Amino acid sequence: MTDKVISIVLGGGQGSRLFPLTATRSKPAVPIAGKYRLVDIPISNCLHSNISRIFVLTQFNSASLNKHIKNTYHFSSFSTAFVDILAAEQTPTSGGWFQGTADAVRQSLHHLSVHEFEYVLILSGDQLYQMDFDEMINKHIAAGADISIASIPVHVNDVPGFGILKTDTDGRITSFVEKPKSGFDALVSEVSDEMKAEGRIYLASMGIYIFNRKVLYNLLQSNDHTDFGKEIIPQSIKTHKVVSYQYEGYWTDIGTIPSFFDANLGLTDEIPAFNLFGNRPIYTRARMLPPSKISGTHLERAIISEGCIINASHITHSLVGIRTRIGFDTTIESCYIMGSDNYQTLEQIATSKANNEPIMGIGDRCQIKNAIIDKNCHIGNDVIINCGEPLPNGDFPTHTVQDGIVVVKKRAVIPNGTVI
Repeated sequence: MTDKVISIVLGGGQGSRLFPLTATRSKPAVPIAGKYRLVDIPISNCLHSNISRIFVLTQFNSASLNKHIKNTYHFSSFSTAFVDILAAEQTPTSGGWFQGTADAVRQSLHHLSVHEFEYVLILSGDQLYQMDFDEMINKHIAAGADISIASIPVHVNDVPGFGILKTDTDGRITSFVEKPKSGFDALVSEVSDEMKAEGRIYLASMGIYIFNRKVLYNLLQSNDHTDFGKEIIPQSIKTHKVVSYQYEGYWTDIGTIPSFFDANLGLTDEIPAFNLFGNRPIYTRARMLPPSKISGTHLERAIISEGCIINASHITHSLVGIRTRIGFDTTIESCYIMGSDNYQTLEQIATSKANNEPIMGIGDRCQIKNAIIDKNCHIGNDVIINCGEPLPNGDFPTHTVQDGIVVVKKRAVIPNGTVI
């Protein structure tokens, strides 16, 4: 049935909750796990589910995302497969920005209409999970549903942060409340015994939807509602058959700096909740990089991407992204270092050292803890970042502090001896 499906990945708005990582790139283009981009997660899930016609909707800072898509997802000339970017555009019928998730899809319907399909799979671009969409689609068809919503059991403490579904014994959704603040008892749904034992008896929307083609077109063209979760879904429950597809695997929304930080560092666990080492790889840009070279470094719970040159003394509970240089006697703890887009030449390195300027990467004798180092940063020698008391939140020229996490901005230059 997947040959009758088109997928739409929603790129999100300005991504202000992920600032400064989204200062110069869209949310789907944010690097994750040292070598991937966020957009690779939903696209890989689609491709593993044999869904190979994919549109990515975006409107803010889309240049790096366009470049990544162009350089990554290539298909045979004889294939109907594609991954295309759809940015907000002026047309005779619409002249403004996307006003919400539903409005973004509404403004893109004319691009879908040239294809043959019966179902539309709508995904978020800022989540970490592995799901078989083929199974969800088959259950959608078997149930005779108009709309299916992927849901995940959550604890009562998590309820106010999600759209919560209430289902009957057949899995049909009878009510939907966006981020409820009270009346939780009326929203308890039937879940598995394992979920009950964990106290996860509420069903939260994962922001993953399947619409029958005619239903989607009718809903979007008959009104001017702009959001699926707040408007389209709650009203559709009264007029259409809307069912829940219950998912109990790993899933997290990584739309904030703390959740993004935790999701990345969680990959270093002995048995991570999100498995990078299974038989369903995450697809990303193929880079012809050399193996990493590591000299005299004690590594513990560390993930090192390809193309790195590392002379640090200790790297603990950290991810090190592609092409990262780390100097002698440096210690890295609980950090995500995104790496670099290119190498400096020997001549550039010599010039920087002669001028007492930091080279790209991390210098000698640094102590860095609880930090995200964005791409292409120049961090000098003897730099200390967040190794004392937790820092107050704030935005500064070279970095931002949020919930005790220091985010060094892309291309920032941190002089020798700096203490943050």
